[in-house]
Amino acid sequence: MAIRIVRLGTPRAWNEGLRIGTVRRPPRGVRKEDYSGRDYYDVWLPELAPSAELVSYALSEPFTPKRWATYEKRYLAEMRKPGPLRLILMLAALSKQTDFSVGCYCEDESSCHRSLLRRILVEHGADVV
Repeated sequence: MAIRIVRLGTPRAWNEGLRIGTVRRPPRGVRKEDYSGRDYYDVWLPELAPSAELVSYALSEPFTPKRWATYEKRYLAEMRKPGPLRLILMLAALSKQTDFSVGCYCEDESSCHRSLLRRILVEHGADVV
């Protein structure tokens, strides 16, 4: 059993399980009814996405090493708050019992919050593929 970190909108892997979208907003023009049978996500968990303010910061300019370090510091601080931390601990515990995935739409995981979320989950004992 484990968590997969995925790019939303890509084909599902065999045995991927429930797909959890950790994005601030659902894709534009897509209604919840449209998600069924598609490669979006099954459950939306915006509490693990960067805040709207942090998303604005990320999109305002291309990342440089300094800007990424600032983004990383701010996102990690957001995930240490009680609400997100409880969800992270729950996902880490669930990873011992079932397969599921978490993801975002960004093309490059290395410059996306999901790379940081992967690290946080592992640090909290999650089994991550």
